[in-house]
Amino acid sequence: MDVTPFQQARILAEALPYMQRYDEAIVVVKYGGHAMGQEDMAREFARDIVLLEQTAINPVVVHGGGPQIEAMLKRVGVKSQYAAGLRVTDEPTLEIVEMVLAGSINKQMVGYINEAGGKAIGLCGKDGNMVVARKLTRTVIDPGSEIEKIVDLGFVGEPEKVDTMVLDQVLGRNLIPVLAPVAAGSNGGTYNVNADTFAGAIAGALKAKRLLLLTDVAGVFDKSKKLIKELTADEARRLIADGTISGGMIPKVETCIDALERGVEAVVILDGKVPHAVLLELFTELGAGTLFRR
Repeated sequence: MDVTPFQQARILAEALPYMQRYDEAIVVVKYGGHAMGQEDMAREFARDIVLLEQTAINPVVVHGGGPQIEAMLKRVGVKSQYAAGLRVTDEPTLEIVEMVLAGSINKQMVGYINEAGGKAIGLCGKDGNMVVARKLTRTVIDPGSEIEKIVDLGFVGEPEKVDTMVLDQVLGRNLIPVLAPVAAGSNGGTYNVNADTFAGAIAGALKAKRLLLLTDVAGVFDKSKKLIKELTADEARRLIADGTISGGMIPKVETCIDALERGVEAVVILDGKVPHAVLLELFTELGAGTLFRR
């Protein structure tokens, strides 16, 4: 559908109050690996991020890369193992994870943003000790014995400490940081960190105005499969307790609650496959997903 110059002007005028709301604000955007795998969508996302920066917003991009890691592991003949829904990261796997996340994917996204007219800088949690992680442990119920047991996930970590010094130097200088969720260990090692968790920790440390978690679903649904537009942290906890929020959505919602508790003003789960999802969420009244507030 063609848009007339009049319609274009009206759209811009209607977006102005929202642009002013986010003036000079920090917005952390987690971009998932599935959407990144489609070049046209990744380029469109990059253009939207550049637009944010051009409207005096300070965007910080955190990217995942699960599908790309899986493809590279298959290519080099390393078999993936999973436990408690998370990839077990042994030493050979960690080498590939770091190479793909902090290397090829990170620089690809940096390239797309630069091609769209931005100035992106690729970093990972190890740079400047930005994110120091501790080993993540998970307890699961053994189906046979119904006894709790601890699952060893190898070099999978969770953020323990975030130092924003490097980001403080970058933000506000027309630079767009693009972060890979690879972190340093307090003992000098390396940890693979879930991208949602990593983004939440970064957003909390920066006291971001918004954390946007782009995923492959439209947001949180109620038991009648209707999208819930807004939730408080307490309401979200109740929906987890009564089973409305279940499966893979639980850790995402827990990340939202944690980010709010760390000082983020609001967090949104939204569908990254929707064209211009970030712009719809920030610059229109309707929004594009489920918004979480304190």
